[in-house]
Amino acid sequence: MAHDVVQAVAHDFGSAAGGLESMSEHPSYLRVFLTFARNSLVRDMTFRTNFLVDVVASLTWVSMQLAFYLLIFAFAPSIGSDWGKYEFLVFLATTLLANSLVGAFFMPNLSEFSELIRTGHLDFALLKPIDTQFLVSFQRIEWSTLANFVFALCLLAFALVHLENPPQAIQWVLFIVYVGCGVAMLYSLMIALSSASVWMGRNQNLYDFWFYITNFSRYPMEIYEGPIGTPLRRAFTFVVPILVVVNVPARMLAQPLSAQNWPLAGFAILATAGSLLGSRWMFVRALASYRSASS
Repeated sequence: MAHDVVQAVAHDFGSAAGGLESMSEHPSYLRVFLTFARNSLVRDMTFRTNFLVDVVASLTWVSMQLAFYLLIFAFAPSIGSDWGKYEFLVFLATTLLANSLVGAFFMPNLSEFSELIRTGHLDFALLKPIDTQFLVSFQRIEWSTLANFVFALCLLAFALVHLENPPQAIQWVLFIVYVGCGVAMLYSLMIALSSASVWMGRNQNLYDFWFYITNFSRYPMEIYEGPIGTPLRRAFTFVVPILVVVNVPARMLAQPLSAQNWPLAGFAILATAGSLLGSRWMFVRALASYRSASS
């Protein structure tokens, strides 16, 4: 299995090398991304059965999550005072949207970053006339994971039809902006943890840590109360802003705009900028510490 992973990574970087060498000294990032997307789709369609199995597995998992929450609402009318059944379905759909985008575009690449370092294939990325972080982040796209994105859109449409106060146009704009912020924060955490592979070699434990931390984002902030919950809410809002990822965009869409939501929304913008800058700094510093496999 490890040999297959290494071979796949080497093939991907070999394909990227051919594509980048045929471009100008300053290649178009959009063009490179579209090339990666096309190559990933061709590879997935080459193994259609595996692709369909992945789609079915993903949809089965999210369907089980939906069934679990529907079971909860069969016995409880709401979570806290703000999240009724359909408001929470908007929250769940937002969670699935953000996680599906991260899972499709970033997770298959950054989960293999330690392999690039261990095998020396990171050398190929460093030699390309394009930003290394961009190259290692978008090399592969997991198209089957986008099935969850479609599922989330359908769930979102269903929930919004049943809301007492349908969202206005400005709420849709804010929702899209803050989903993008949430994806950026999740990506920042992932790239920062992956960068640690330069110093630690294999970083499977850190990668697992990413899943443990992001689990906190799957629930409304209102459940984190009391002597244990309150410190957790503050830590995962203002230190590691995981709770901001889903709570802010879901509130923008599921609940009428109110003044009490704006401080957290403003903080989300600052947290996104800080996360991106911090993760970029760590990635650059990690590359400065990297020693080529040939050195």
